[in-house]
Amino acid sequence: MKQKLFFATALCAAFLAFAPAAADEKPRAPQLENPDSWSVVIIPDPQGYMKRGTNQPILELMTAWIAQNAERLNIRMVLCTGDMVEQNDRICNGYSGDQSSAMQWQASARAFSRLDGVVPYLTATGNHDYTYTHSGEKRTHLDEYFPIDKNPLNRKTIRQYGLDQQGNHTQANAAYEITTPSGTPYLFLNMEFAPRDTVVAWARRITSLEEYSGHRIVLLTHAYLDTENRRTHGVTKVTCYEPVVIDGRITKYRQELPDANNGEAIWEKLVKPAGNIELVICGHISGRGFRTDRNNSGRNVHQMLFDAQSMGGGYEGNGGDGWLRLLEFDPDGVTVRVKTFSPLFWISPASRDRAWMTDAEDEFTFRFSKR
Repeated sequence: MKQKLFFATALCAAFLAFAPAAADEKPRAPQLENPDSWSVVIIPDPQGYMKRGTNQPILELMTAWIAQNAERLNIRMVLCTGDMVEQNDRICNGYSGDQSSAMQWQASARAFSRLDGVVPYLTATGNHDYTYTHSGEKRTHLDEYFPIDKNPLNRKTIRQYGLDQQGNHTQANAAYEITTPSGTPYLFLNMEFAPRDTVVAWARRITSLEEYSGHRIVLLTHAYLDTENRRTHGVTKVTCYEPVVIDGRITKYRQELPDANNGEAIWEKLVKPAGNIELVICGHISGRGFRTDRNNSGRNVHQMLFDAQSMGGGYEGNGGDGWLRLLEFDPDGVTVRVKTFSPLFWISPASRDRAWMTDAEDEFTFRFSKR
């Protein structure tokens, strides 16, 4: 009798575990909690999608979903944390993936073309987006595949530009302005990976201009925070590739990147002294991180890491399972609701129960200091 009771109990538990959710527990599509809110969407490091031809459509699905929901969620800006490709220059024998660098850049630009004319977007440059010389000079193809006129809304909102290491105008160091429905002006400041001292000085000058004194500034840069909620510190090292193939693989080495500012240096030299940088967003280190500190003006500065590239099966997986970070800015001007959603899981009713990450690291609220 006890055996029968145990079997029945186990069978019931198994049935409940696999039974469909009750009608009122069905997953819901993303929606604004306040109809007067507006949104920013974060696309984490796409390199894992770009390096394999089979993975590339996932990024296109993500940007297609953003475009489709731009009006419904009142999306005003899309931010990509960088590492647009696995390698900036590669024509054969890479360490990971099956696509040449040109094919990766083309696929990245093609995916973002879904947003052209729909919503402005910033694409940070990551360490993988550069080719490095022995002297530590870095160059990227970003502006070749993402020229300012590619998205007319980028052209409409750009207000400031900086220079790359070759002295060219670049969107890797640039600032874009939008005005929220409530009338609050925002400046989105994009800064290259491991920014050089001249770039940090340029950004500091931009934040100190009188015309932006009333703006709330969001800083986007690739490497800044780690998964222990610490700002990155120490020497910045990068991977360099030699034009020699041994046993079917290109040779590589690690070297220190001169004139590079880590997260702690960016905080001390730029973010902390600026009274109007109130949100920093980064990628680079796979995982999540978040911290809040006070700047010299006594305002809260929220700092967020979001990089999903290993969430789709590790570094050699599918690139990140399509995860996006959704930020809803409340009309009160201070409240921001953060949620984490995957349109890849959402497209099939069979997997929609996995389309949200709802733990404390992935769904939370933060508040700006009142002005």
